[in-house]
Amino acid sequence: MNLEKRIGLALSGGAARGAAHLGVLRVLEREKIPIDVVAGVSAGSVTGALYCAGVPLGEMVHALQEFSWHKITSLTFPVHGLVSFEKLEKYLIKFIGNVWFSDLKIPFAVGTTDLFTGRPINFFAGRVAPLVRASCSIPGLVVPLEYGEYWLVDGGVSCNLPSQAARALGADVVIGVDLVKPYVRKNFGPLGLGSTALEILVRHSGGGLEGADVVIAPALDNKTYSRFSRYQEMIELGEQAAEAMLPVIRAVTSPEPSLLRGANLTPALSL
Repeated sequence: MNLEKRIGLALSGGAARGAAHLGVLRVLEREKIPIDVVAGVSAGSVTGALYCAGVPLGEMVHALQEFSWHKITSLTFPVHGLVSFEKLEKYLIKFIGNVWFSDLKIPFAVGTTDLFTGRPINFFAGRVAPLVRASCSIPGLVVPLEYGEYWLVDGGVSCNLPSQAARALGADVVIGVDLVKPYVRKNFGPLGLGSTALEILVRHSGGGLEGADVVIAPALDNKTYSRFSRYQEMIELGEQAAEAMLPVIRAVTSPEPSLLRGANLTPALSL
């Protein structure tokens, strides 16, 4: 009887904090923890698409050295958004080509939100780059993507940690990477408290936290969402969080049920 478990990785949104995903992946690769399927939302969809296409982590880190908002945004007539992410779509195509999901080396899903219904829409087929663009399109700021019957925006609006999408790809165990750790900004008055509430709403949207078997949550509270130049700090924090969770990851991914007995899984929800 085959006791091997299919391991899925669910990568949350977090804008410039997305570099922390690379730190987590670096630890999982180093520890030879296989990833069978990946689901990503927003920044997590960018990392997931590159990783599943086979782009080496070192090449991703190198690209971050000169990455900026200018490379992925362009101003647009403010009818449905202030900027367009067409350049983000082209930027991704430059790395992986205008590939279909079926062309990827690792099965992959992209989480988006349909503005018409408010429902999370997960994609497992089609061309990758346009759907990654949609998953990153913050409503009100970035123009939505019209895609068939849908009007697609940032997946984090309806489900910021796509655990269910990883399950749909066949994962028995889901490792979630959560980049939206709320921080109470007392010195910023009502705006600061409002931003904290928004972080809480996004973090818990869609029930993705509860759907993961392990949650790696790097210490990103009060870290920037906008400054890509801080990528090295984000990567290091991702590494630290993944290393701290290795005992739990090994326990839940082990094919031997006996290794689970007595394992302390509480850190999965507290780190």
